[in-house]
Amino acid sequence: MQKICILLFFLVEVSPLVSVSYVKCLSEKIANTKTGEIAMKLQSDFYNEAHEKMIEEVEATISNTASYTGITRLSLKILKALEQVPRHLFVLPGDENYAYLNAPLSIGEGQTISQPFIVALMTELLDLQPEDNVLEIGTGSGYQAAILSQLAQKVYTIEVVDSLAQAAQKKLNKLGYGNIHVLKGDGRQGWAAHAPYNKIIVTAASENVPPKLLEQLSSNGTIVIPLGKPKDEQFLTLIYKDKEGNITQRTILSVRFVPFT
Repeated sequence: MQKICILLFFLVEVSPLVSVSYVKCLSEKIANTKTGEIAMKLQSDFYNEAHEKMIEEVEATISNTASYTGITRLSLKILKALEQVPRHLFVLPGDENYAYLNAPLSIGEGQTISQPFIVALMTELLDLQPEDNVLEIGTGSGYQAAILSQLAQKVYTIEVVDSLAQAAQKKLNKLGYGNIHVLKGDGRQGWAAHAPYNKIIVTAASENVPPKLLEQLSSNGTIVIPLGKPKDEQFLTLIYKDKEGNITQRTILSVRFVPFT
């Protein structure tokens, strides 16, 4: 039977971009049906390898910043959550090959999907428990919420940009994240209907902690939030509310976030 060779070009980022070619010789009879399967397999292998490399880089960055954060390594539950959530499904179409870089990416509307290291660090700082009720401010594409959903009982997330809120809810529903609920609204007001929250995470920089969020935080609850002016120095900050309602805070690390709008 005559053989033909199918040349598949799959563009991957190695930094700088390189084009890697894969050649597969198939019988002419099955070539047409197999081409798509081969391409999908190569793409899947690429994502899997890139995903693993991303997690390795996140772990290395956690170790390198331990003197600031006090966290020397990620817990196994955080690593598992990072492994379970496919980041390439939460970036803009066309950016999938960049999804597993340890870097923030634009998701449109002036917003970003956070750097995986920051996602992992903020999640680790929350110290989530299986029974926790969590509030997220700044849904974005839904990636952080998907990570949180692996670790907490319920996740309520607020997004101020209507198009992002709708897209995130649709995507999260499609992917089966049934314990995540999205609201289009002003994050500074929180989501009183489902309060109190054991943990609150804010993914945009604010000059102060919105009072409504402190009100909706339960006793012995934690907030992780970047504090600082949009174009000035910002610091990831850990807020703790004890059983008497007293508030304490600890500065963790210098960061750069989009402004809380």
